[in-house]
Amino acid sequence: MRKRLLDPVQKHVTSEDSDWLDLDRLADVEITSEDPAHPIEAALLSNRTSGWRAGGLGEQTIRLHFVSPQHIRRIQLRFVESDVERTQEFVLRWSQDGGQTFQDIVRQQWNFSPHGSTAETEDHHVNLPKVTALELHIIPDIGNNRAPASLDRLRVA
Repeated sequence: MRKRLLDPVQKHVTSEDSDWLDLDRLADVEITSEDPAHPIEAALLSNRTSGWRAGGLGEQTIRLHFVSPQHIRRIQLRFVESDVERTQEFVLRWSQDGGQTFQDIVRQQWNFSPHGSTAETEDHHVNLPKVTALELHIIPDIGNNRAPASLDRLRVA
């Protein structure tokens, strides 16, 4: 048996990590609301770090309309909540007809707890041809409505 010790500082970078779409150039975005201090660009563009936050309570929708149809292979979402205990639900959908009809990719619930689970990362490997629109619908606090929706990051490849 051969054995090698791995350098714990070494970072593994795959070619997929550099394949994220330039959403600033390839898509238009629609949102139901945003906090001016946390605009949607903060979650969609790679050079931003603060994430997006809704301008108020309640259900929120983020919709990307691609300038030209895209073949999507991967969608990564990251949600962070370190202040309020809550149960969030989101639905991720895609469209091939400019947003006239949508098909669900995933529907997920997650329980955030300030003393335990404060972040959720979803990494979906998909095979979606000719995507013209991608929609994220968020119910930020099922049943309680105490916290605004937020999204730390959305990346698409």
